Amino acid sequence: MELSYQEKLTLIKLNEVKKVKFEDLVERTGLDQVAVMRSLLGLQSRGLARLQEKSERIAKLTETGRKYARIGLPEWRALAVLKERGKITLDDLRSVLSEDELKPIVGILRKEGWASVRKEDGKLVLEITEKGMNAKERPIDLALKLLAERKVVPLGEIEKLVPVKELKRRKIAEEDTVTERFVEITPAGEELTPNIELKKEVSTLTPELIKSGKWREVEFKRFNIHAPVRKLHPGKKQPYRAFLDKLRRRLIEMGFIEMTVDSLIETQFWNFDALFQPQNHPARDWTDTYQLKYPKSGHLPAEELVARVKAAHEHGLAGSRGWGYVWSPERAMLLMPRAHGTALDARQLAKGVEIPGKYFTIQRVFRPDVLDRTHLIEFNQIDGFVVGEDLTFRHLLGILKRFAVEIAGAKNVKFLPDYYPFTEPSVQMSAYHPELGWVEFGGAGIFREEMTKALGVDVPVIAWGIGIDRLAMFKLGIDDIRYLFSYDLRWLREARLVW
Repeated sequence: MELSYQEKLTLIKLNEVKKVKFEDLVERTGLDQVAVMRSLLGLQSRGLARLQEKSERIAKLTETGRKYARIGLPEWRALAVLKERGKITLDDLRSVLSEDELKPIVGILRKEGWASVRKEDGKLVLEITEKGMNAKERPIDLALKLLAERKVVPLGEIEKLVPVKELKRRKIAEEDTVTERFVEITPAGEELTPNIELKKEVSTLTPELIKSGKWREVEFKRFNIHAPVRKLHPGKKQPYRAFLDKLRRRLIEMGFIEMTVDSLIETQFWNFDALFQPQNHPARDWTDTYQLKYPKSGHLPAEELVARVKAAHEHGLAGSRGWGYVWSPERAMLLMPRAHGTALDARQLAKGVEIPGKYFTIQRVFRPDVLDRTHLIEFNQIDGFVVGEDLTFRHLLGILKRFAVEIAGAKNVKFLPDYYPFTEPSVQMSAYHPELGWVEFGGAGIFREEMTKALGVDVPVIAWGIGIDRLAMFKLGIDDIRYLFSYDLRWLREARLVW
C-alpha cells in the first residue's frame, strides 16, 4: 500500500495514542491543519483511520454581553439609582446609562414591575415599586453569569434559563456552531504501522537530486486534488458595490447613456421647481426633506429657462393653468441634499438630449424616514428616462417589468396607479420578495408637458425612479436593507451576487 510521507507520519503519530482530538494530532505531527486533514482523508479511504465529527450549537457572549457581565445589565444599574432616590426622571439616568441603553429602559423597568411610570410637567417620572425594592435575580441574569464564567455554553443549556432569541435581541449573546473532530486508528492501521519506513519527502525533482542519485533515497510528495483545503478570503469588491457596477454595465450594454454629477447638494429649483412641483407642496416641507443651514442658498440657471419654469408654475404651459400662485426665486435657490435622482433628469433635459435617446443615473439620495429592514435615510436610487417621438405608457410598463425580472430577478411584478406632480399618468411598481412579501421599488410615469416644454423638450419622455437598494436585496438574498452597508466580515466574505 503506497502512502505519502505525510500520511505515514500521521499514521505513526496516531498509532502512539490510538484515539485523539484532531487538534492534538496536528500538534504531534508538527504539520499544518490542512496537511493533516488531507492525510487523514487518504488514510480513511484506505481503512487505516477513522475521522469523526461532532457539531453542537452554542451561545457565546458578544462585546455588549461582556460589558454587561462586568458592569451589570442596564436595568440593574437604573434600579440602583431608583433605590437611592426613590423617584427619578430619564435625565437622572444619563450618568449611568448610554443613549442606546436609555431608550428601552422605561419599558424594561415597567415589564419587570420594578417601577411605575407617570408624567409630571411633561416629563416621564419613574418611581420604585415594592417589587423593585426586593428585586431578585432573574433567569436572564443567571444566563449572563453562566456565559461569563464558561465563555461558550451549549444552546440547550442556555434555553433552559432563557430563550436565546431574547439574548440576541438584547445583543448579549450570539449563536454559533462548534465542531469537534476525533481521530482513531483502525486495526488495519495498527497492523501496518510497524512496517512503515519514513523517508524524507520532497515535492520537486531538482537537477541536484538526479545528478547525485539521492532521488532513490527520498519520498516524492503525492497530491490529492480532491482533499479539502483551508478557506481563503482574497480581496474582492464589497458585494453591494459589485452589484452597482454590474447594473451600471448592464444598462450601458442596453444602450443607455449615464448622467453624472459631482455634488450631492442640489437647489430646490432642480429638485422640485424644474419638475413642476409647486412650492407649497407638502413634500418640500422639512418633515419630508433635509435642508442645508449653511450655505443656505445657491444659484439659479439661465434666465430664459427660469422664466419658462416660472411661467409654467404661475400660468401654465401646453394648455394647462399652472398652479396659480406667485413663484418665488428665493425659495427655488434654497440648497438641500438631493431627495431624488429625478433632479438629474431635469438637468439633462435642460442641457439637451438625443432624440430618440435613453439616459440613466445611479445617485445617493437623502430623505427623513424611520430606519427598519426596508427603509434607510440615505440610499441609492436609479433614475432614468427614454425620450422619443412615439413613446407610450405601454413602453414604460415594458421597461419596468424588464428591470424587475431580468435585473432584480423578481418572479412576480405588479403595477398600481400612483400620483407624482411631474408625471401623468403615474404608476408604482412592486415586486414579490420571498421573505418580505410585496416590496415597493419605485415610481414611474410620463413627464408632464408643463415640465418637458419648460425644459425645452417637445416630445414624450417616459421616466422612472427605482430604489436600487431594494433591488440589491433580491440579488444578494438578504431580508434587511441595512446589511448592504454592514461591517459583518462573515457576510462580506460569503455574500454571493446572483445575476
